[in-house]
Amino acid sequence: MLILSTKTTSTKKTSTETAGTNTTTSTLLSLALCSFLAISASFLLSSATFAASTAQAEQVEPEKGVHNGRMLRAGDFAIELAIFETGVPPEFRVWATAQGQAVQPEQVNVQVKLIRLGNQIDDINFYSQSDFLRGDMEIYEPHSFVVSITAKHEGKQYQWQYDNFEGRTQIADDIASAMAIRTAFVGGETLTQTMKVYGKLVLPNAAIRQVSARFDGEIKAVHVSLGDIVVKGQKLLTIESNASLLSYVVKSPANGTITQRHAHAGEQSRARTLLEITNQDTLIAELAIFPKQLNRLAVNAKVMLRVNEVEGVIASQIFQTVPEVRPDQAKIVRAKINNSEHKYSIGAFVSAEVEVATFDVPLAVKRSGLQGFRNFTVVYAKVGDDYEVRMLELGRIAGDWVEVLGGISAGTEYVVDNSYIIKADIEKSGASHDH
Repeated sequence: MLILSTKTTSTKKTSTETAGTNTTTSTLLSLALCSFLAISASFLLSSATFAASTAQAEQVEPEKGVHNGRMLRAGDFAIELAIFETGVPPEFRVWATAQGQAVQPEQVNVQVKLIRLGNQIDDINFYSQSDFLRGDMEIYEPHSFVVSITAKHEGKQYQWQYDNFEGRTQIADDIASAMAIRTAFVGGETLTQTMKVYGKLVLPNAAIRQVSARFDGEIKAVHVSLGDIVVKGQKLLTIESNASLLSYVVKSPANGTITQRHAHAGEQSRARTLLEITNQDTLIAELAIFPKQLNRLAVNAKVMLRVNEVEGVIASQIFQTVPEVRPDQAKIVRAKINNSEHKYSIGAFVSAEVEVATFDVPLAVKRSGLQGFRNFTVVYAKVGDDYEVRMLELGRIAGDWVEVLGGISAGTEYVVDNSYIIKADIEKSGASHDH
């Protein structure tokens, strides 16, 4: 920045002096403005040049041959290496030229090594077919590896190496931990398949006890109130018999809660229900099973229940099936719930996972780790700080797990939580499927 400073030495100036001063000031301002513009232009030009250079670097693509493969050159000798997968599993094919002329495939010897994540190496040899060399093994997914090529022609040996990565990114462990990226290891699991059903909580048949007087008489005292919790043998009523005029005590026949009271001191018992006691220590989940679900239902099937608005899962077992169906053709099955703490209410809605099959599988992964990649379902394998897609062939689904039929090996560490972060990082980097 150029700072201009002027100092006044006299208040009286001639017109000539004033004009001279104005001219000098104008000249200095012009010089300052020119300097500022020059510096700004230089900065902008440098920035533009850097941006252009960066864009150009990002747009550099490997040379492609007539078969859409990668061209590898050494002097006058060149090969085109392509992954061919039209009508066949993916395989390498090679076309060679020398001094711009095609070389017969039997005159060239080519070997390729694919160095995959974790230093797994695939060795590929080639044999002549038509006008090209054909690789002797399938290039399985992911097509992510370091490619090392050795070619021999007319006594000379040529070597090339390049990276061909897709679906791969790198995240340091401390950053992964901060982002709550969690991993597990692929292995065998016992999977349990379930079906979702719904119902509500009801009382067991013997849960309600009605209390009346053995001998008619005058109710002298009622020792409990509506809502009181009582235990078996507890004193409930004192009644004076009309026949003997002797008083006797009516005791509770069971544990429970006083849910109805029809007795008051001074009244006659008159062979009626005086109190009702309800035992809610055990409730019944009545679950509706519709016709399409019935053939999957096993005798005494295990069931995991959730009561609306109450946290936690309740383990139980189906113990009874109601013979007739409801008007909507659903069949009712019953499972008991321990309600000794009176957490659950009669009439509350429940959802349930009824176990229909249990089986062991040699390989399974957590469903929370699954993501989409191209037209594949994948998990992200972890090797050191590197993460890379593994395309999976999946089998049966059971709860939080899914059976794996192929695409990943036992013992592989893979992401189970927050795998979407890995996916987003890979998509941001633009790691593409390049042949």
